[in-house]
Amino acid sequence: MNTFIEITGLNIELLIFLAIDITIAIILLGAMRFISGLSAKVNSTDELAKEDNFAFGISVAGSVAALGIVLTGAISGENADSYLMEIIGMASYGIFGLILIKIGRVFHDRFALNKIDKNAQIKARNIAVGIVDASGAIATAIVIRAVLLWVYGLDISTFTAIAAGFIVSQAMLVLVTRIKERQYAKNNKNHSMQNAFAEGHVALAIRYAGQAISTALAVTAASHFLTYSPDTLLVNLVGWLVFGMIMTLLVALLTSIAKRLVLMGINLVEEVDQQHNIGVASVEMAISISIALILTALMS
Repeated sequence: MNTFIEITGLNIELLIFLAIDITIAIILLGAMRFISGLSAKVNSTDELAKEDNFAFGISVAGSVAALGIVLTGAISGENADSYLMEIIGMASYGIFGLILIKIGRVFHDRFALNKIDKNAQIKARNIAVGIVDASGAIATAIVIRAVLLWVYGLDISTFTAIAAGFIVSQAMLVLVTRIKERQYAKNNKNHSMQNAFAEGHVALAIRYAGQAISTALAVTAASHFLTYSPDTLLVNLVGWLVFGMIMTLLVALLTSIAKRLVLMGINLVEEVDQQHNIGVASVEMAISISIALILTALMS
């Protein structure tokens, strides 16, 4: 046993820190489910188990996954000076991340998906809207995680920087949504993309999910070029926004090229927009996320 501990580097103190982080993470993940029910004004147990509302389940899954992503940023790999500081730090980042995820959903509803009632659509079992909602939460969480890994310390400046990263993520999601709306309208006789979501267009929602998540990954690239400093938060905010826009355009360009090669011979507008081909849309989503992951990895 001693040999195993020496090889792995484990010790009692490290295991206690691990237990603290895991315990807080599980509590927060459990809380997210019930908070999702409260925000949607439904009983989460009834919606999931009795009503078998798949759209609500997808939405909750997005929230839980998003919080899990944020919590990986809170666990930076460096333990605090004491068990109490570890509890405070983990809980503070986790709760703040949870709040930002919920605020992000409100922001996404009012500005990105401003033409549909998301909660009403999810209650009505609209799986497409559930997918869009989940992808927005995950995209927000990806950026928050990147900022958590970028900053250091536990003070007002730290939380201000996290909030700034959150603002950038929401701005980019709204921008990408508007661009995709114009593109969809151009290819489909001015039909509204949001109306298509409301009509239950699952394939379109899957494609949008890939675009939202790849955009978030592109925005995180800024953390590799900017150095965190509490004294230059405004400059950092502008830097994140500029790098985010440049990387988003680059990801979009490379993704377009990759789609032409991987899905050669397939009319994407016809298959996804008009025939609701979920399989092709899933490949599109995978390509978008893969290109963004590869590009951000190369930038790190």
